[in-house]
Amino acid sequence: MYSFDFKVRVRYGDTDMMGYLYYGNYAQLYEIGRVETMRSLGLVYKILEDKYKIIMPVVHVDARFLAPAKYDEELTIRTLLPVLPSRMISFENEIFNEEMVLIHKAEVKLFFIDTITQKKVSCPEYMLEKLRPLF
Repeated sequence: MYSFDFKVRVRYGDTDMMGYLYYGNYAQLYEIGRVETMRSLGLVYKILEDKYKIIMPVVHVDARFLAPAKYDEELTIRTLLPVLPSRMISFENEIFNEEMVLIHKAEVKLFFIDTITQKKVSCPEYMLEKLRPLF
């Protein structure tokens, strides 16, 4: 398992009339967490797409709202890779408020797609080389 924390602040434009992070914007936090987690491992989306011709579309999201995130609050996005990927990669997200209280949980699953053939493929070997030591 691998875990990585990344901090973000709730911006005014991301909130609803109550001053809470609008529920539809949580998916952006998952993406931020996922991209920064991969970057922390030396895995960059742009390289995956440009050099290896692989994209990773989201195929499943399961989210649980425990408490609201509020305007101007600094959040910690904890992203976990619970298992070594194969034909799918699964990320677990935990979002904490400034007091490090868990306010949101989600699981996001993505497939690997070859952009040339438009077919599902297994996790690229160059990614597995970086991930195997963590499991």
